[in-house]
Amino acid sequence: MRKSWDNSGGAGTVVRQIEALNPVPARLSIGNISIAPATVLAPMAGVTDTVFRRFIRNLGGCGLIMTEFTSADGVLRKKDEKAKRYLHFYEDEHPISAQLFGSNPQVMAEAARMVEGLGFDLVDLNLGCPAKKVVKCNGGSGLLRDLPAIGRIFEAVRAAVKVPFTVKFRAGWNDDEIVCVELARMAESCGLAAVALHARTREQGYSGNARWEWIAAIKDAVKIPVIGNGDIRTPEDACAMVAQTGCDAVMIGRTAPSNPWIFRQIQQYCAGTETSASPNTYDEPSEADRYQMIRTYFQMLIEEELPDAVGKMKQFASWFTHGVPGGAALRKAIYESKSAVEILGRVEEFFEARLCEAGALVREG
Repeated sequence: MRKSWDNSGGAGTVVRQIEALNPVPARLSIGNISIAPATVLAPMAGVTDTVFRRFIRNLGGCGLIMTEFTSADGVLRKKDEKAKRYLHFYEDEHPISAQLFGSNPQVMAEAARMVEGLGFDLVDLNLGCPAKKVVKCNGGSGLLRDLPAIGRIFEAVRAAVKVPFTVKFRAGWNDDEIVCVELARMAESCGLAAVALHARTREQGYSGNARWEWIAAIKDAVKIPVIGNGDIRTPEDACAMVAQTGCDAVMIGRTAPSNPWIFRQIQQYCAGTETSASPNTYDEPSEADRYQMIRTYFQMLIEEELPDAVGKMKQFASWFTHGVPGGAALRKAIYESKSAVEILGRVEEFFEARLCEAGALVREG
């Protein structure tokens, strides 16, 4: 079911084949919100701020973007600058969903009202974060052991807002406490518009393999849209998940920072599938593309004047330069830099030298 590889394509194009293939749907409706294509950027702490979301949206192929998960208590505290920053977005980010976490139904409901008032298209409840500091406050996946408490949150938030209300959760606390099907049914009965499953347990964290059969089980159990998440690293993986589970959309998390083109690649690959084109192909970025991508993202960070722009650049450098020849030297130069402007200069020097060298080799050849 997974993949068999055939790298017979020409330069810049990848040709791969899998035993079972269903294209990712071109469109999904969550309540009254149209998501096209049916691909979702997962909410990721420290990653999906407004700069990264717009960066992904501009590259194309992503139907829905989501904020970093945000404390409902923080939203209600007027002096919580972090929550304000997490919920800042621009008009070109629509459709966009705000993800909240918390355990108090009334606080969650009031925070959801505020999020709706800010203009978000959807509001999402985080029941997936495995971080200890979140779980110990009975937030994120910590609530998976208390379904009645989740039900009270579902009812309070659903009554508080008119925008579509969704939930993202894990399969359960551990392999002995799998609650995903029961939880999905409860979400549907409480009027939620869609569910998203990260097909791992809280105990797994991000280790091991995602159990896609749990996504399939939820799809068989409910009529509302089901979004699958976990172990999508390529367009082939996305299509394999749809084929294996019947899910209505795919959500991509950790692959997006290391390959920001993944959404566009899925769209390209599925376009070939839908038109019966053979073989299905998608573009692999050239070194010049990668340079332009890194420079664009870093310039966006500088223009946004984020307080942690330098830290973000260093964080993303390890992802963005993965697979770049000589990337270790570039990462070292970035890590040793003191300012955002200096980092951008190091990137430009590195790639300009490499591209000039490549151009000289082409001319000599």
